[in-house]
Amino acid sequence: MSAVLEEVLAGGVRLAAPLLLASAGELVSERAGVLNLSVEAMMLTGAFAGAAGAMTSGSALVGVGCALVAGLLVAALQALLSVTLRADQIVTGITANALALGATTYGARLLFADGAAGSLPGFGPAAIPLLSRIPLLGPALFDQTPLGYLAFALAIGLAFGLGRRFSAGLTIDAVGEDAVIADRFGLPVRRVRHAAILLTGLTAGLAGADLALAEVHTFSDNITGGIGYLAVVAVIAGRWRPWPTMLACVFFGIAQSLPFAPPALGLHVPAALLVTLPYVIALLAVSGLVGRSLAPSALTVPFAR
Repeated sequence: MSAVLEEVLAGGVRLAAPLLLASAGELVSERAGVLNLSVEAMMLTGAFAGAAGAMTSGSALVGVGCALVAGLLVAALQALLSVTLRADQIVTGITANALALGATTYGARLLFADGAAGSLPGFGPAAIPLLSRIPLLGPALFDQTPLGYLAFALAIGLAFGLGRRFSAGLTIDAVGEDAVIADRFGLPVRRVRHAAILLTGLTAGLAGADLALAEVHTFSDNITGGIGYLAVVAVIAGRWRPWPTMLACVFFGIAQSLPFAPPALGLHVPAALLVTLPYVIALLAVSGLVGRSLAPSALTVPFAR
């Protein structure tokens, strides 16, 4: 029983890494007033570009660089549409996701045999001596891939950076609460929102690279499978606060790893029920049944001077 629990925790924390990366940038963007439903597109294109770069160059680091560029390009398009042109953020996000799914599926047919990449060069677990041997928590926290460690470090760093003791956090919150008043006080609203969206592109692209190069070491059609949407839900479930958002990501990661537990325990639970569990939990989280949350006042509201 303890071995199974240890495996579930370790698998859950590992699956939480791409969620942590994607939700870190999404949290900054939403607190600045921009809802990036296109985070799924950023992750998917990042995974595809990372796989293509790693396969053609033979280097996982080159793949990560390609993933960052791909995520940044999608984010730049999102910033142009939602901030500069003031298009509807929900519509542009959904459209970007559909385009990314079609483009990566077509690209996979051209670059990879049967639409899926073979075993790619990637990142394996890098256990921290002694700490990784701590019962239960050691394998979960201290036996991660380099990108997994980076995910937690980035999430923790942003949690401190968004604190009200730092001017950056105060500026982002001011723009997200009332962009018009923030502009009157001299804050560069459009610049802040552009930067927040581009940050989301970088973290989501890195999340895609983690998925393709550290988790499965391959690329297949729709490899993200809605993880980008879960990242958005994690921000909402975390009530737009860093630490609760991190906990929501870990919770969703553990929920994703639960389907592997019943067979190991000899239990017969419908696999389909366990696979849908993270999304059922996500639905409960955004419905307000697990606690009321208050979004930034200017979220999804275009800014016009």
